[in-house]
Amino acid sequence: MRAKVRFQLSLMMFLEFFVWGAWYSAIAVYMSSNGMKSLTHWPFTVNAIAAIVAPFFVGLIADRYFATQKVLGTLHLLGAVFMFITPSLTGSPVLFILSLLAYNICYMPTMSLANTLAFHQMTQQEKQFPAIRVFGTIGWIAAGLTISFVLVSFVQQDIQPEATALPLYLTAGASLLLGLYSFALPHTPPPAAGKKVSVRTIIGVDAFKRLGSRSFYVFLASSLLICIPLAVYYNYTQLFLENSRFKNIAATQTIGQASEMIFMLLMPLFFRRLGVKWMLAVGMLAWVVRYGFFAAAAPETTTWMIMAGIALHGICYDFFFVTGQIYMDKKASPEIRGQAQGLMILVTYGIGMLIGAQIAGELYNSFLKDGASLSLLQWRDFWWIPAAFAGGVLLFFIAAFNEKIK
Repeated sequence: MRAKVRFQLSLMMFLEFFVWGAWYSAIAVYMSSNGMKSLTHWPFTVNAIAAIVAPFFVGLIADRYFATQKVLGTLHLLGAVFMFITPSLTGSPVLFILSLLAYNICYMPTMSLANTLAFHQMTQQEKQFPAIRVFGTIGWIAAGLTISFVLVSFVQQDIQPEATALPLYLTAGASLLLGLYSFALPHTPPPAAGKKVSVRTIIGVDAFKRLGSRSFYVFLASSLLICIPLAVYYNYTQLFLENSRFKNIAATQTIGQASEMIFMLLMPLFFRRLGVKWMLAVGMLAWVVRYGFFAAAAPETTTWMIMAGIALHGICYDFFFVTGQIYMDKKASPEIRGQAQGLMILVTYGIGMLIGAQIAGELYNSFLKDGASLSLLQWRDFWWIPAAFAGGVLLFFIAAFNEKIK
């Protein structure tokens, strides 16, 4: 790959995840500070709805009729418009959430479009893609650091930047920049032009049937169920940090992405020693430990435990989700590999996160008393629930998954 193309793709990935991280790690604090404390699970719900819709848009329209870079640019420009108007709708929670839904419907298809564009330029995907994709993680980290250490200069001394509309405007600005930049990316023709594409292909029905085995179904069920405590983490860690009097909330959460980078590099070593089953199990165990740390730390705000819980995100994500993608790839034949990966995304980021966000919201709201923030003792009780749930999923997986794949 030419150096110019490598730079173009790396910058694309950086901006793609900068855009997502800029609002995703701050939205709950912003809503809580603007009279929507009991509705903070809805941005994560509409994100999951958009993840379900995205494969249909990409598979039935974008992949067949339009150059990838043009669709990528157009969607980001539309997304910039929706995100820019979202802060003006805080007086109407329904319109605010609908605007976020419209934004997410624009954004979520761009994740697979960015991957498609990158893969089209590569001859050795397994070697070249990780070096490009890592810039996405760097972009997410940069977004958190920008919010905590740059935007803080534009707010009053006692106000967290996450509690203001600045992260949303930062998202809109970055989305506008990426939208314009996308039209300068290498030309990538629609990959499925002239091919017959059906709904059953997009949602992975063929892959589901052909990969079917007891352990495969156990894996899918575990993947869906583990997204419930995952939704709790994404939604409420930022509020937990705020109630625990943490400063630089967005920057603090980037510890998880830094950990993700480290464990991504270490995965080949662990994979050789543990194999698929125990990699997945260690990933789920990390969920249990993370929420246990949060619960134990809550009453006294034990900083090192909270930081350790956030740092475990690398193991939680890499050992389960990345290993899961590898497991699906190893089981699938070449002609259904794309379907298999799409099926996992649909089950996890779509259905799993949709259910998880709603359950997380109901759980959090059950602790709210007269609209007041949770006390630290309430946070302790709150975090033990996803810890126990993740522990149950772990035990189910260990007992029921018996497939021997290295």
